[in-house]
Amino acid sequence: MRVERAAELIRAAREDLGLSQTGLAAAAGMQQPTISAYESGRKRPRPESLRRILEAAHTRPSIPLAIYADAILDEAKRFHLDDVRVFGSAVRGQDTEHSDIDLLVHLTPAASLFDLGGFAHEVELITGFEVDVLTDDLEDDEHFAHVLDEAVPL
Repeated sequence: MRVERAAELIRAAREDLGLSQTGLAAAAGMQQPTISAYESGRKRPRPESLRRILEAAHTRPSIPLAIYADAILDEAKRFHLDDVRVFGSAVRGQDTEHSDIDLLVHLTPAASLFDLGGFAHEVELITGFEVDVLTDDLEDDEHFAHVLDEAVPL
């Protein structure tokens, strides 16, 4: 998981759960001034500290997905993908800390299956959550229609 924008991520996760800094600090086994320093950006957490905080906050995947959307879209371009859309529990507001991220993408002519796998891996590194990536080339498949109906742009 990336620590860039950690301040924003920690604050959003804490507020999503309705915790105070003191409550989050207690849940993460830290001191409140440490959480305050992370949230203000005065101090950057180590990756293992960030993971511990986000686990204590029961962070849902929709939170890093929203915060890191621009970075994810940049990765999509790098891997020759476009029209990145989200579907599943994150779109329905039903995601939990145990949910994954479901993405739908369009393969450009330059894209390969290696690009698809590389993109999924990078999004997992960015968000800290497992990622499932589907391509929109199945749009004529009747079993795929619900995905297209639900998918929204990232």
